[in-house]
Amino acid sequence: MSTPNYEVSQADKKFIGLHLLFATASLFVGILFGPLQALEHSGLDLYPYIKPIFQSYYQGLTIHGVLNALVWTTFFITGFLTLVVIFGLKRDLRYPKLNRVGFWVMVVGLVTTAVPILLDEATVLYTFYPPLKAHWAFYAGLTLIVVGSWIEGYGFFFTFAAWRKENPGVRSPLMALMAVITMAMWQIATLGIAVEILTMLLPWSLGLIEGTDPQLARTYFWFTGHPLVYFWLLPAYISWYAMLPKQVGGKLFSDALARTAFWLFFLLSTPLGFHHQFVDPGIPAGWKFLHAMLTYSVFIPSMLTAFTVIASLERAAKKTHGGKGLLSWIRVLPWGDPSVSAQLLAGILFFFGGVGGLTNASYNVNLVLHNTAWVPGHFHLTVASAATLSFWGISYWLIPYLTGKELKHKKLASWANWIWFVGMIIFSNAMHVVGLLGAPRRTPLGLAPYIPEEWNGHLLRVGIGGSIMFIGACFYFYVVARTAWAKKYEPANVEIPAAESVHDPQQTPEWLDKWVPWIIATVALIIIAYGPQLVDQIANISLNSPGGKFW
Repeated sequence: MSTPNYEVSQADKKFIGLHLLFATASLFVGILFGPLQALEHSGLDLYPYIKPIFQSYYQGLTIHGVLNALVWTTFFITGFLTLVVIFGLKRDLRYPKLNRVGFWVMVVGLVTTAVPILLDEATVLYTFYPPLKAHWAFYAGLTLIVVGSWIEGYGFFFTFAAWRKENPGVRSPLMALMAVITMAMWQIATLGIAVEILTMLLPWSLGLIEGTDPQLARTYFWFTGHPLVYFWLLPAYISWYAMLPKQVGGKLFSDALARTAFWLFFLLSTPLGFHHQFVDPGIPAGWKFLHAMLTYSVFIPSMLTAFTVIASLERAAKKTHGGKGLLSWIRVLPWGDPSVSAQLLAGILFFFGGVGGLTNASYNVNLVLHNTAWVPGHFHLTVASAATLSFWGISYWLIPYLTGKELKHKKLASWANWIWFVGMIIFSNAMHVVGLLGAPRRTPLGLAPYIPEEWNGHLLRVGIGGSIMFIGACFYFYVVARTAWAKKYEPANVEIPAAESVHDPQQTPEWLDKWVPWIIATVALIIIAYGPQLVDQIANISLNSPGGKFW
């Protein structure tokens, strides 16, 4: 698995760096609106002071959601996976121009999406449910971002296929295999949102059709919406499996378990979207039950991941750092390395996010929690913790690797991790609790005249936690900016931390390196879980919701 003698070309480093530039810029703009939402919940509404630049709480919430959940993640992930594929396979991209075309299609999509949002013509939140109606450019831009990521994915597939042809009988390098599985899952999952936009929302916004079918639109959206979570998480898992063990001075505990987990994510990530539609009356209870069971089943690869990563860390702590005991070995891990601490803290936060995910999948409990503040409390533990905090940790070595410059202000980088961690604990706990008390999501609670007294303390904690997180984010942006644009050149001897496996990957069972059975099983499961309901909903489509601009 380790490839210490391979160096990524300067041209590819610059290309990957462009992904990180657009990703980080999007995260910066999106995060600016995070504390505004959090402070509003605590009773401090700052939006009147930034008019007429930004009009409302909902415009800020749309910017925050779209840029952080969709744009930051997609650009960072495609850039990171580009590096992983090249380095893992020890070869250049098969068709580098194809990947560059895909990237610039994404950039055009980003600009096309951003303009109507900033002009307050697309304040439809990141779920963009009809009958809320955005400017057509918003839908066209999102389509281009997805299509651009598809094109980059095709580049990965062609490169991987070329490697397989050149190396018959050799097990696929783990990190490259995981990257290609991630992108293949994304290609399948995004078919839902592509069909929703191209057949309904874009023609509707252009005036070609008079209305939409909100239920069918929601079904299309959640075909993609929950797999989106795994598109965020799997690149973090690539680092946890294939890089973090090296960073802590150890080896991957099990190559076979890592491959099994990723194939199970590929199989199970898509056919479970109806658990987001438990309260939708038009979907039969039997299909909701099936998707609930499939949602519980995806916990299996999550537990495989937890076991394998923790085993790798414990082995390294005891063999390399002299750690002892049932849990005391955790203390001897290299917490002073900001890249390591970011990922370890991300894993701790995600433990609570995973437990909350199981709660959301429970039909009876979901009826109480649906569309309450519990939900954003939960997904901030996924996209804003497991994914974003892990991506911070990756960038602490990735930016020096791409630029050749030492990471600046390493202690400040570590502080950024811990401050974000503390802020997220306060914020997410408060959101979970106030959600259990019935506080709705997507609502400016600080302005509502009906706030029960028992909510007040928890809403204050939302504002405090969000503000603390913002301080941590500012530290992060300062560190990466100072590193990337440092005037004084200080050469960095940075290698990509590729972890070896305890056992030779060639000993991994051959069926874990076969694509056809997994693709057939995945497509079959999606057809079983979605086919009859999609056929029924499309056959009974009712485009009678005219919608419009309600802001």
